[in-house]
Amino acid sequence: MGRATQGGLPRDGETGDMNAARPNGPDGAPGSCRLDQAFYRQRTLTVARALIGLHLVHRAGSERRFGRIVETEAYLGPADRAAHSARGRTARTAVMFGPPGHAYVYLIYGMWHCLNVVTGDEGVPHAVLLRALEPLAGLQGRASGPGLLCRAMGIDRRHNGLDLCGDTLWIERPATPRAVRIGRSTRIGIDYAGEWAARPWRFFDRDSVFVSGRPPRALIR
Repeated sequence: MGRATQGGLPRDGETGDMNAARPNGPDGAPGSCRLDQAFYRQRTLTVARALIGLHLVHRAGSERRFGRIVETEAYLGPADRAAHSARGRTARTAVMFGPPGHAYVYLIYGMWHCLNVVTGDEGVPHAVLLRALEPLAGLQGRASGPGLLCRAMGIDRRHNGLDLCGDTLWIERPATPRAVRIGRSTRIGIDYAGEWAARPWRFFDRDSVFVSGRPPRALIR
């Protein structure tokens, strides 16, 4: 799910517009700030790392579910052979070629939905997969793994293409963020991707028990 013309790792100290956000409306947590499109327009690896510790929120009617993001993976297609967009633009991947800050939701194994956030510039099919959440409120079951995350949050194909700067599904910066030690490793379950499987494009909270699996041996920092 992504694109690789920006294929390097973030340089030390590179943050882009890391504070891009807007105050929440009445449905946001008090004191929190909802991310705006400028955040998602940053380099994909920067976004994947910066999402760790932020809150994913889903509002459905009067119900509100939210959790703390503890694991992500970056996909930089079409050069990235692990990305869905490696096959070019299709009906399935079209949302990744659109503007940043939208949800790319797909189904795997006929039963598990996976949520990605579209990143980078419009026309550049990059995305970040959300792999695990620490439950905070309203989740229905565990959220350690991308399929479990979507099930617990009530996210499915109906949310594909949704604007993440809207009032249904969004990511916000908590009013009182916790300190986080970020680990980085190779991505999970993409052995078929050849040399791309070795890219350390998975980020996670090293201290969270909600990360979906133990870090691979190729752990960096």
